[in-house]
Amino acid sequence: MTQAPAKPSPLARPLRVDTIPGLGLETVVEASEQERAALAKEFGLASIEELKGTYKVNRRGRTVLVDGKVTASVTQTCVVTLEPFPAKVDEPVALKFTDDPVKLNPADEAGEHEAPVDAPDPIVDGRVDLGAVTAEFLALALDPYPRKPGVDFTWDEGAPEPSPFAALEALKKPPQT
Repeated sequence: MTQAPAKPSPLARPLRVDTIPGLGLETVVEASEQERAALAKEFGLASIEELKGTYKVNRRGRTVLVDGKVTASVTQTCVVTLEPFPAKVDEPVALKFTDDPVKLNPADEAGEHEAPVDAPDPIVDGRVDLGAVTAEFLALALDPYPRKPGVDFTWDEGAPEPSPFAALEALKKPPQT
C-alpha cells in the first residue's frame, strides 16, 4: 500500500545537509505574516504575532544535530470563557536527523524493525526542513486546553439540591406538639 505524501508545512525552510560547514552553522527561521496566518489557522489559534526558531546545526557523518529554541507570541482562545488572550512560547529544541537506514530502522532481538522513541528523524532528499521543525515545536508547546490567566474551571452550584433522603428523614422524626 502506497502512503500518501505528508502535507507540506506552511513554514518551509529546507537546509541542504551538504552545505553545513564542518564547524556547523547558526541560523534563524522567522515566519512571515502569511506563514503565521496559515499556521494559526492550522493550529486553531486566534493569531500568531511572532514566531522564530534559533538553531545551531552540526553535521557528524550521516547525522545532523539541531539544537536551539522556538519562541513565539500567540493569541489563544480560552476554553472556559471563549475569550482571546496572549500567550508566550519558549520551547527548547534538540533533534537528530540521519539518512543512515540502520539508525532509522534498528532491528530488535526478534529481527522486527520498529523505531525506538528516540530514533533520529530522516533526512529527506538530502535536506532537513528547519521551518517544519519550528512549526512542529510550536504545536507541541501549545496547551491543548488553554485557559486565560486567572480563569478557573468551576461550576456555579448555587443552592445545594435537597438529598433524596430528606423526605424520608422528615417521616422519621416524631411529630412535635
